[in-house]
Amino acid sequence: MTSDVRKLPTGFGRLWTAQTMSSLGDGVRHAALPLLALTLTRDPMALAVVTAAGTLPWLLFGILGGALVDRWDRRRTMWVTDAARAALLAIPAAAAALDMLSIPLLAAVAFLLGLGGLFFDTAATAYLPDLLGRDPALLERANSRLRGTQTAASGFAGPPAGSALLALGRAVPLLADAVSFAVSALLVRSLPAVPRPVPKARESLLRQARAGASYVFRDRLLLGLALRPAVGNIAFVAMETVLALFAHDRLDIGTFGFGLLLTAEATGGLLGAAIASFLGRKLGTGAALTCTAAVEGLAILGLAAAPNPYVAGLALALCGAGVGATMVLAPSLRQTVVPAHLMGRVTSTSRMLGMCAAPFGAFLGGWLATAYDVRTPLYAAAGLLLTMTAVTSTMTSNRRVEAALRAAASAGAPDQPDSSEADPVQAGAV
Repeated sequence: MTSDVRKLPTGFGRLWTAQTMSSLGDGVRHAALPLLALTLTRDPMALAVVTAAGTLPWLLFGILGGALVDRWDRRRTMWVTDAARAALLAIPAAAAALDMLSIPLLAAVAFLLGLGGLFFDTAATAYLPDLLGRDPALLERANSRLRGTQTAASGFAGPPAGSALLALGRAVPLLADAVSFAVSALLVRSLPAVPRPVPKARESLLRQARAGASYVFRDRLLLGLALRPAVGNIAFVAMETVLALFAHDRLDIGTFGFGLLLTAEATGGLLGAAIASFLGRKLGTGAALTCTAAVEGLAILGLAAAPNPYVAGLALALCGAGVGATMVLAPSLRQTVVPAHLMGRVTSTSRMLGMCAAPFGAFLGGWLATAYDVRTPLYAAAGLLLTMTAVTSTMTSNRRVEAALRAAASAGAPDQPDSSEADPVQAGAV
């Protein structure tokens, strides 16, 4: 993916700042919400309900949410969603201050925040290529910055801040998260307007949602891009399910050492996001995606065989680097080749596949560790990733990527009428 060197527009800076603030709030909430639940109950199932509630919207409404985003103004969808999330958090904050918090309330709030995340994330992904003129190189640079700051804010700064704020009072981290959403809403509202997709013929929401899903499954390039996070989530969740037990029993490290392992993985993610564009230029986007997938699989294989914490930390850092680079290259490519009027549905379909796959990974990891050994889920995860690499290598090859880019460039800036949804153009088929 090549392009003349151009500066990112000033509007991107506001979007970047908004998403950084939102990610910081997410990190605060992700640490504080389980700890808040822990002050109410020690029942593992009740705690699991609060955690799972935040992911349910993607499983229940992922494709429909994408169809709605494709109908709505994307900038307005983002700022209204964040404003609503800021207002929503006032409810549990007030309940915490009045000592009226409960598990059902926390679960309901987690579900509604997850629903807001579905709309915001889908709209932001669809808005970015319009803001940047669908320029491939600009999209890679922008996604690299977004991914890097998201990792730093939600992975490094947010969780310890959430724990520290909770010590000041149960309502404090919730109020801090509300402020982050409010600031994000104000920044997004100031973003420049972009042309909306061409209005579509009147048809049902379900039919539009089905058309978006069909577009993904009938295009080999987009299907390959969607399969990677789907299979990857099975593998990564299987690994994460037993990672703490593996670190304790096989690597003989405690809580602090386990935290360092996770820090190594996040550090690798930052590095991967930073070098993603370089890899794309040197190898070609398709080859770079195959390379990062292979690195992820081999890194987990190395983790499974790690004789000490140092090798394990290096393996997790390499795995994080592969994931970080992938999370820049794949969305940038998708944002370049998918027609604007389908972007929300394609994004939500791909994300939903990944979210649906995660529970299978948790079951797989737990079952293999129980039936065999704590290292077995790691070997299985590595095998899944390497098999997925082989399967998708031709689906996301340089030749197929270049053909899709040529097709997108020849289509020009104007969006296509909705009649294309009945028989999606196979932009990636060569």
